[in-house]
Amino acid sequence: MPADAKRLRTHAIQELFWTRTGLLLSVLVVVSFLAMWAAGSIGAGTPKNLLTALGTGTLVSAVVGFGQTLITASSAQKAMVTPLVEESRKALRELSAEYRSLNAEFFPTHVFEATTDPDPAFNALMMRDLGATRQFLFRGFSGRYAAVRLLLADAEWEVRAVVADPRGRAAVDARARHQLRHRGAEVDYEVESARLRERLHEDIRIGLVGLFLARARCTSIEVTAVADPPLDRLEVFDDSVWVTLYSSVAGAAALYPRTLRFSEGSFLYDMQRAEFARLRASDGQRFTITPETTREEFAVHFAAVTGEELPEQRFTELAERFHAFRRDFSAKAELGG
Repeated sequence: MPADAKRLRTHAIQELFWTRTGLLLSVLVVVSFLAMWAAGSIGAGTPKNLLTALGTGTLVSAVVGFGQTLITASSAQKAMVTPLVEESRKALRELSAEYRSLNAEFFPTHVFEATTDPDPAFNALMMRDLGATRQFLFRGFSGRYAAVRLLLADAEWEVRAVVADPRGRAAVDARARHQLRHRGAEVDYEVESARLRERLHEDIRIGLVGLFLARARCTSIEVTAVADPPLDRLEVFDDSVWVTLYSSVAGAAALYPRTLRFSEGSFLYDMQRAEFARLRASDGQRFTITPETTREEFAVHFAAVTGEELPEQRFTELAERFHAFRRDFSAKAELGG
């Protein structure tokens, strides 16, 4: 017998003996035994026969009543409790489904805390999302990480990337301030800031070359350089959106800030895709790289974005620096590239 059925039956019997019906049956049994005892203590005759008949009839009535009450109580218990249990389970399932829907709409599926080194679990999950997507939208500072992922994954994408315009100071200064938050008080802010800005400009150049080197993995790579992109990095796939919180003060000392992953059905997914479309439509330098784009054609785009020429020697230098970055990041993130 199932455990639930046993509990129901036991509960019904307990209720039987603790109700007025149980009390009545107990009285009948007591009266029956008293009548039989009295009949046994007197001689033969009419009183003895009456007491015997009373005791026997009362006992039979008690036994029959007990059985009938037990069956009726058990049936009534099942008739009342079973539908109630089913309705409760149905209500709980509906409530759970509603909470799951709300969680999917407003809460991240994954939260990765800030780290000083690449998180292999973070990168493995993002590479899985990248491998399952056909359109990859990226909004960030330089595009170096996006270019590395494109080279390491085995698929083909339509890529749209929004990066910082190196000729505008706002984006570079904001990223420099983020990296200077955890420096000690003895650091010369002006000197360190100038050094960081130069390095950040170089990161943008390396990122642009990296995207060009990844062109064979994509049907097209559309690059838009905007003067003041949001500080947070955004990576949008077909089924998810990843938001890396460079704007968060918490974890500012870490190289890799806190990152949230939301599913495709979430409110934030739709909001970030709309924000990306708005930012992409804003004023900024835009060019498209395809597998057929030559170095000479890319050099023209590079000069339009950075304001600098890209001779062969400089291109080779930036490409080598990008590949050095790719090898170092791939090893730390355990991406195998």
